[in-house]
Amino acid sequence: MGLECLVLTRDSALLSAIRAKFNELGIEILVRKDAALAVELSKERHLDGFVIDCDDVQGGKEALSNILGNPANKQSVMVAVLNGGTSVSEAIERGANFVLNKPLQDGRLRACLDIAVPKMEREHRRYFRHEIDLPVELQLHTGQPFLARMLNVSEGGFAIQISKPLPEGVLSVQFDLPSIEPEKFRGRAIMAWASDPVTGLRLLYIEPQCRAS
Repeated sequence: MGLECLVLTRDSALLSAIRAKFNELGIEILVRKDAALAVELSKERHLDGFVIDCDDVQGGKEALSNILGNPANKQSVMVAVLNGGTSVSEAIERGANFVLNKPLQDGRLRACLDIAVPKMEREHRRYFRHEIDLPVELQLHTGQPFLARMLNVSEGGFAIQISKPLPEGVLSVQFDLPSIEPEKFRGRAIMAWASDPVTGLRLLYIEPQCRAS
């Protein structure tokens, strides 16, 4: 799956310029003309980036901070487009990573995307979840064992399904990596979030012999 970005605007000229550049880069865009609908979508799914028309959409600048307030998109890349009603400093305070002014200049847009797109790619890799089904062995520092099933894995951790709540603290983690000749993965992790019966674990350490795997 490639990069996905939401564009909040009613400005056909802005949308045309953004669409042309994003098509060149292979970025899929979703368009919303209403700030409330854009914020609502950000509650339902993760997107790698947002282009927000702050001054020509009612509630546009408020959408900046509201979108970033949703857990799924708190680290997404935000591009604010201004037209005299919002200052650069206010847009940045509300969470914009990049600020453009109308009328949009092709050179400025290209320069912005040259920096913004790699950040979107990093966010895409960070958030991407690969579904998997593996048994996992967990152990507290006290030696107390837990058995769970891995549901998905991401760049910095994985989600598990477990029958009872995990206590806080660092956990030893091990599981068999699927291959013709299974290898054992060993490391340490800490609970990042929990929504019964699913728990998210963030990896803290991977044993050196497992890193090449």
